[in-house]
Amino acid sequence: MAGKKQKSQAWIDARRRFRLTHAQVQMARELGMNPGKLGKLDNHDQEPWKMPLPLYIERLYLKRFGREQPNVVLSIEEKVRRAEEKQALKREAKALRRQTEMEECK
Repeated sequence: MAGKKQKSQAWIDARRRFRLTHAQVQMARELGMNPGKLGKLDNHDQEPWKMPLPLYIERLYLKRFGREQPNVVLSIEEKVRRAEEKQALKREAKALRRQTEMEECK
């Protein structure tokens, strides 16, 4: 679980650093971008021929998926919270299964 939290934290940090919206972060994730390497794509101040990162992400997403943004936009924090809830439900179901199996064995 620590690996998932570190990946999520990297996206949260990238969102703050590059001033991205939740939708743009989700688009970048769906495109398979690495949050640690977004700085290479963003330096449009030093290289004027480069497009600003938020616009670049939106353009790539439109080109690949044929729509301007995802149908359902979730923040990273919301995604993490939902994943934790899902995992807790799985744990409860597993504990219940084990409990019923132990009762059947008696």
